[in-house]
Amino acid sequence: MFDHALQLSQSAMVTSAIVLLPLLAASLLVGLLVGIFQATTQIQEMTLSFLPKLAVVGIMLYLGGPWFLRILTTFMAHDLSTFWHVVNLP
Repeated sequence: MFDHALQLSQSAMVTSAIVLLPLLAASLLVGLLVGIFQATTQIQEMTLSFLPKLAVVGIMLYLGGPWFLRILTTFMAHDLSTFWHVVNLP
C-alpha cells in the first residue's frame, strides 16, 4: 500500500514537471532577454518585464494546451485506475 502511494506521488511530481517545464523555460528566457534589454537601454519599467512574460506564457498555453491536456488526462486515468490499491478498499 505504501509503495503505491509513493509511486502515485512520484508520478504526480514527474507529470507536473513535464507540464510546467516548457512554460517556466519560456518565461525565464523572455525574462532574461527583457532584463538584458532593460540593462542596455537603462529603462526600468516594471510592466516592460511583466507583459512579455505574460504574453509568452499565454502563447505557450495556447500552442501547447492540447499536449498538456493529453498528458494530464493520461496521468489522471492511470492514477485513478490504481487509486484503489492505495486506499485498500475491496
